[in-house]
Amino acid sequence: MSHRFHICDVFATERYAGNQLAVVEEAADLSTDEMQAVANEMNYSETTFVTGCDADGWDVRIFTPNDEVPFAGHPTLGTAAVIRDHLADRRPDEVTLHLQVGDVPVRVDGETYWMSQRAPEFGRAFDRETAADALGLAPADLRGDLPVEWVSTGLPTVVVPLRDRDALERIDVDPAGYEALTGDHDGKNVLAFCAHPRDDGHDYADRVFAPYYDVPEDPATGSSNGCLAAYLARHGDGEVDAIVEQGYEMGRPSLLRLRATDEAATARSAMDETTETREGVDQAESGADEGSSDATSGPDDRVAVDVGGRVVPVAEGTLY
Repeated sequence: MSHRFHICDVFATERYAGNQLAVVEEAADLSTDEMQAVANEMNYSETTFVTGCDADGWDVRIFTPNDEVPFAGHPTLGTAAVIRDHLADRRPDEVTLHLQVGDVPVRVDGETYWMSQRAPEFGRAFDRETAADALGLAPADLRGDLPVEWVSTGLPTVVVPLRDRDALERIDVDPAGYEALTGDHDGKNVLAFCAHPRDDGHDYADRVFAPYYDVPEDPATGSSNGCLAAYLARHGDGEVDAIVEQGYEMGRPSLLRLRATDEAATARSAMDETTETREGVDQAESGADEGSSDATSGPDDRVAVDVGGRVVPVAEGTLY
């Protein structure tokens, strides 16, 4: 049986920018091995397969070139756009995807697709030396006022705060260092960010690395940037409304919109922002020095995370 597929660029400012995605229609008859083979053939960061639908949404599976993943950001937005344009009736303003992590609603506001991600989990903190080694940097390239931290809104990510864009651009991932940072837990994505974007109208610049999934670097990562949004809200004043640059070093410029609210951080900030934030960072760094465990307290429903961006159609075709 042949299958229609679509290629689109997600979080793109224009065609042939952002992160590439292939979406395969009516794929319920494909086995897991066949889906994996197609994803490897496409060789994009992710390929998705629409396997069915019901009254509440659409069944979707997500594959990297070498593994299935329970959630990923740009495949969620891109697949929702393809479903809206080609499979759903009357181009609805909201499309819900049934993913391995649960239902993820995607809504449309003008040209921007927005996904509400799962309530985040905050896990272990890591020492700056280990994170610096993974990125081929010196510990001094990392900020001392923020932790290196495991965060998950569905696909765990290690968030690394850098001092400036010079450090961001000098990253050269060391395989042994990457394994030391990610090998003993399920956070295989590493997001490094700084507060020095190229455009004054933007807020942050970041890069995401996932060699474990055969993705040496990703041009736009909605899942990891959702983790960044939760991280910024937790370690800031509880409110995030930001535009993030990614993919510029790869020649695939991408823009991601982040919105997050953290009720606990907002209340803490209202009481004593400076003191409480500093104490939280000290505790996180102390925990990292003591080898804190991977355990989390579970999803924090006080934190809401939304990630948005454009989806640009590129091509259509048929799998034989």
